Amino acid sequence: MITAARSGPLSRLRTLLPLICLCALGSRTPSQAAHATAEVMYHNPILFADYSDPDVIREGANYYLIASTFHFVPGIPILQSTDLVHWTIEGHVVKRLNMDPRYSMIGGNRYGKGVWAPAIRKHDGLFYVYFPTPSEGIFVSTAPKITGPWSTPEVVMAQAGLEDPCPFWDDDGKAYLIHSRTGAGPLILHRMSPDGKHVLDNGNVIVNDPVHLPVLEGPKLYKRGGYYYIFAPIGGVSGGSQVVLRSRQIYGPYDYRVVLAQGSTGINGPHQGAYVETPNRDGWFVHFQSDGAHGRIVHLEPVHWQDDWPEIGADPDDVPIGQPIPSGPIPGDPRVPSRQHPQTSDDFGSPRLAPQWEWNHNPDDAHWSLSARPGYLRLIPMQADGILSARDTLTECMQDNAFEFTVRLDLAKMKQGVHAGLAMFEQSASGLEVAQSGRERRLSFFHLSDRVAGPLVAQNIVELRVNINGDEARYSYSLDDGKTFHALGAETPIRFSWWKGSRPALFAYTTESSDPGAVDFDWAHYQPEGENPW
Repeated sequence: MITAARSGPLSRLRTLLPLICLCALGSRTPSQAAHATAEVMYHNPILFADYSDPDVIREGANYYLIASTFHFVPGIPILQSTDLVHWTIEGHVVKRLNMDPRYSMIGGNRYGKGVWAPAIRKHDGLFYVYFPTPSEGIFVSTAPKITGPWSTPEVVMAQAGLEDPCPFWDDDGKAYLIHSRTGAGPLILHRMSPDGKHVLDNGNVIVNDPVHLPVLEGPKLYKRGGYYYIFAPIGGVSGGSQVVLRSRQIYGPYDYRVVLAQGSTGINGPHQGAYVETPNRDGWFVHFQSDGAHGRIVHLEPVHWQDDWPEIGADPDDVPIGQPIPSGPIPGDPRVPSRQHPQTSDDFGSPRLAPQWEWNHNPDDAHWSLSARPGYLRLIPMQADGILSARDTLTECMQDNAFEFTVRLDLAKMKQGVHAGLAMFEQSASGLEVAQSGRERRLSFFHLSDRVAGPLVAQNIVELRVNINGDEARYSYSLDDGKTFHALGAETPIRFSWWKGSRPALFAYTTESSDPGAVDFDWAHYQPEGENPW
């Protein structure tokens, strides 16, 4: 049973933020003041990247963020920060998805399946990450350090149709697992073995109210001041809001409040994320916003506690529900600002792939290499009838609303039937490719089944580029070592698909059964366009 609780007044953050800025600036010169403001303030979104369904924990002075990756492999990126604002990618939890051969594109594909909303916790010296795959069940992987090694995922519940698990260890040592079902709701709570490896019962429905809490999913379970709290989104990805449920007993009954909604802001569907506290117990809420082709980007909201209820974001003055803030003071000591950003560019000089890269499915490791030609990524094309059925397509997240992404290819070992190039990878993929027919190579623009023929390519070195501005892509190429670039194809929309944002991607496949040779990528360079607000 659940009951609605009357909401109390929210802290007036909108009024306080200018005062915080003025106090930070003091009597400095304009240039000093601008520098101080940049050190003290952050601006949302903190990550203009598709880190969907984020969960965050703190260990000591470090914060760790994980996100859903669906079909992309390796799965579940781990990002690290010291201030909840600036992040770098540390690695991934899941090396491969071995639950079904279709995750290796054998007998089909698993686009839109795979790793859904994960949760991360630390217990008894181990990091735990739980995640669902909608067709197979709930899994857990553990590691003694955040950098791994992470254990091969173990089955916690072998059952289709489950989503959004979150573990919880109570003060008495008892372990629990809360989750929802695909399609959202109800919330189900299980007793779990102390080691967190399997459930001990069939579960109890503890929250089920589709009228007042529609599309209830993504639960995160916490305990604070003797209350059990469930932070959970309602209303769906694009237009929902955030609720918090509270009870003195873990099995309920739970009261609830809507604590964050769009209000008068332009931030649609602010919900699904994680509550975390700084070392001095300041509260923060990290959540996503659905932003079209860029996927679900990440915002940071302050949390104030009043009468044992969290108040999130800013008070809009006319309704008792918080709404997202555009900016605020950076958590932690502003005198020690970090300027970390997720990795993007790569010269392929390392013997391991840089942590920003994720394959479109499990890769075939016999068909790619960083050692066959040191300093290059070599792709050995496999048979496919198009980019969406091709294996070993390498992708990374967009990190900005506007950016330029350029790759340099060496086609010297390319053979008959091979297609290779640069794409924005999604269900309606577009891009530039060089295709070889006999001894002739031609550069073309493609978008779905549309093709625009470009020039014949006589040389081996080609540079391909995409410029992204919002939800539009423009492609261009250079045949003179990057001195001049020429547009090819129309301005093309990019789209959200398979529950993920569009991504820059490197690809090579062949439509022939004969020896495909190889395609070497020299580098991939990412350049933001426009200024970051901090």
